Amino acid sequence: MYSRQYTAPCCPLRLDFDDADRLTGLHWQHQPMPWLTTLSGHWAAQLDAYFSGSLKAFDYPVSAQGTAFQQRVWQAIASIPYGQVASYGDIAKLIGSAPRAVGQACGKNPLPIVVPCHRVVASHGLGGFGLGNNESDLAIKKWLLAHEGAQW
Repeated sequence: MYSRQYTAPCCPLRLDFDDADRLTGLHWQHQPMPWLTTLSGHWAAQLDAYFSGSLKAFDYPVSAQGTAFQQRVWQAIASIPYGQVASYGDIAKLIGSAPRAVGQACGKNPLPIVVPCHRVVASHGLGGFGLGNNESDLAIKKWLLAHEGAQW
């Protein structure tokens, strides 16, 4: 296991990889991490392309650990097209679940941006992001949605 850092326009990111070079985690950071090596190669190119607006879907070797239910939610989220949103209720109907359970699975998503949980919104507004509704996480969600031109 190893980690790399990437400086995204919205915030610094820490990416975690397994021994087979599969992405296992992507984490928002509040400050740069000078002790980590800067990300290079395939993932750096993919993130550069996403943040420049030229990449709409990631081509990725990932290894996301989660329950069978979380995996179903994450697969449904991954099907939301770039620049569009779906509500927690929409995802719940799609997989035969409840909106609150979908929201909890979104909060456990280890690969935000790659599995675009920022595209899942509440029926009455933005909804949560990351592990809660704190202002810095919601600011990132707003930035990502605006970057993609999504309306919510």
